[in-house]
Amino acid sequence: MKIVAREIPPRTVWALEQAGVHPLLARLFAARGVRAKEELDDGLALLLPPDALLGTREAAALLADAIAQDKRLCIVADYDCDGATACAVGVRGLRLLGAKNVSYLVPDRVVDGYGLTPPIAERVAASGADMLITVDNGIASVDGVAAAKARGLQVLVTDHHLPGPELPSADVLVNPNQPGCGFESKSIAGVGVMFYVLLALRSELRRRGVFDTASQPKLDALLPLVALGTVADVVKLDANNRRLVAQGLRRIRAGSMPAGVAALFKAAGRNASVATTFDFGFALGPRINAAGRLSDMTLGIECLLTDDAGRAEELARMLDGINRERRDIEGGMRDQALLLAESLFAADGEGIEAPPPAISVFDAGFHEGVVGIVASRIKDRFHRPTFVFAASGAPGKEQELKGSGRSIPGFHLRDALDLVAKRHPGVLLRFGGHAMAAGCTVAREHFETFEKGFAQVARELLAEAALTRQIETDGPIAREYMRIDLVDTLHREVWGQGFAPPTFSEEVEVVSQRLVGEKHLSLKLRHQGQPIDAIWFSHTEPLPPRVKLAFRLDADEWQGVRRLRFLVEGAEF
Repeated sequence: MKIVAREIPPRTVWALEQAGVHPLLARLFAARGVRAKEELDDGLALLLPPDALLGTREAAALLADAIAQDKRLCIVADYDCDGATACAVGVRGLRLLGAKNVSYLVPDRVVDGYGLTPPIAERVAASGADMLITVDNGIASVDGVAAAKARGLQVLVTDHHLPGPELPSADVLVNPNQPGCGFESKSIAGVGVMFYVLLALRSELRRRGVFDTASQPKLDALLPLVALGTVADVVKLDANNRRLVAQGLRRIRAGSMPAGVAALFKAAGRNASVATTFDFGFALGPRINAAGRLSDMTLGIECLLTDDAGRAEELARMLDGINRERRDIEGGMRDQALLLAESLFAADGEGIEAPPPAISVFDAGFHEGVVGIVASRIKDRFHRPTFVFAASGAPGKEQELKGSGRSIPGFHLRDALDLVAKRHPGVLLRFGGHAMAAGCTVAREHFETFEKGFAQVARELLAEAALTRQIETDGPIAREYMRIDLVDTLHREVWGQGFAPPTFSEEVEVVSQRLVGEKHLSLKLRHQGQPIDAIWFSHTEPLPPRVKLAFRLDADEWQGVRRLRFLVEGAEF
């Protein structure tokens, strides 16, 4: 592991400080590409305009006509947190704007698989719907859209995934990554796309005289859901996404949120009044995702849709229980996957075992709902692009393996799958995704071919330096900033993918160390001559007396007293 300090342009830091930004925050923002204080303004007026997103005008007209004609609308959602929040935003928003008949359908991960398939289209048609609306899926559903159109359904696709070589023949496509779209926020989540469609729809309804500025519904009530889905989907937090998240957090902290969001905070033991992006990513998001992984995402969507606090708490408790089950399954799978991954290692010239350039593992006992999480853990452990496969649980598809992959910087996972598919025709039955996360299906008999083909692509495309894990940090932290109030200040800011949370690095003295809970390293350190406690979660190997650590600032509470501590992220020996 190599610890690398970010470039911090001093002139930008000075300019931000002169504009009134706290010196520590000025340093952190400058290192993340912020050039002026105006970029930190999270006002709604600064959001990119809906018209800039290709297809929103046409989608607005289509939906406005449907509402005027009292058509029956059915939303087809993805089964992850982005899909669940996008579905809830769509249902709530369309009802706010006058739609009287809005239903939803979420595919079963095991039985139906991902996206709008022809059988799903048939189910929507059989339900009596007039229009099918996809959220967080659909851009690759060529056959599914064709099936829906053949049954006489109007189809609106809202998605953010990368398109394949052929676009579906929907009535309207809204996706920032479709050809010809100039929308600047290419990383907007599926929930953000649906929110933008609703903004355009409200504008269209104003133009038609249904509302005026004073009487129009307030769509900002949907922003807590937009914020949750955006962070949970780990999309890049560009300026537009950061504004969406900041606006959602602001409302949650003020107590203005759907009953289900409040219930999820309670179930997770988190305080909504001081909500952070970490709560979205590590507490609420996993509980919603667990429903789609192990049970039925309908539970997650219903939790986000209900306005009954008691019902919301009941559903949140159920989601919490499913998430506990998910963690148990994940733990067993992770241990087995690590053993399988280590069996792939080959000795180098000095007899030291080194992992291959890419890792693919499969075990008959794996659960397909958890393969993505396990792939992420393996990727983090070995710093290699990783796919984890499980046998499909769908009837009649027992010989198919469903894989979920996670990547490292410099290796575009979907493009790599495309290259494997071209070199080994017939091996990949289906695939799709993004640069850092993707999914695919292979026949069990072709797993070895995929494993070798995937590793070969990684060998060709990844430079040796890219295979050494690097942690980018903000360098040393001055003692004057070692304060509880500054920890709280840092936590209130919007951090996440592409706008990394503050991580510092320095050489410290290790005074003592011990294992707690059998898998976490508790440390007493001396930092700049002063004692400080630290914890390194999920790390058991002892540290030398002096070591360079990468760490985040945190506040540990014990018997009502809050103390500063370090959360260790890595070490350079």
